[in-house]
Amino acid sequence: MPSYSKITLIGHLGRDPETKYVPSGDAVTEFSVAVSERTKQGETTTWYRVSAWGRLAEVCSQYLHKGSLVYVEGPLVAREYTDREGKARTSLDVRAREVKMLDRAGDREQAGPAAGSGDVDMDHVPF
Repeated sequence: MPSYSKITLIGHLGRDPETKYVPSGDAVTEFSVAVSERTKQGETTTWYRVSAWGRLAEVCSQYLHKGSLVYVEGPLVAREYTDREGKARTSLDVRAREVKMLDRAGDREQAGPAAGSGDVDMDHVPF
């Protein structure tokens, strides 16, 4: 039987998205999303690394910015790497399949050109 992994996040970008292009020419945009939870003991924040590929990566790069409120949905992907001390580590990252901007239109206008200006209707960006 096949298996499937999917996570849904709603949170704020911790930094501006960074876009790279792989040798095939596909765009890859990476950003971090902070998800906060309030409990009786206080507030805790969990950070998630998110990557978007192809056209979704290009749209994220163009319209998202530090502080943007986003909905992200996609599978968790295990990524192995070596840290600065030479230890093998594993990171669980989210490979975005769907991203929706949840900022109000007024919030996007105040964010400046990186958040979208011109003749693009921000509430109907083709994700």
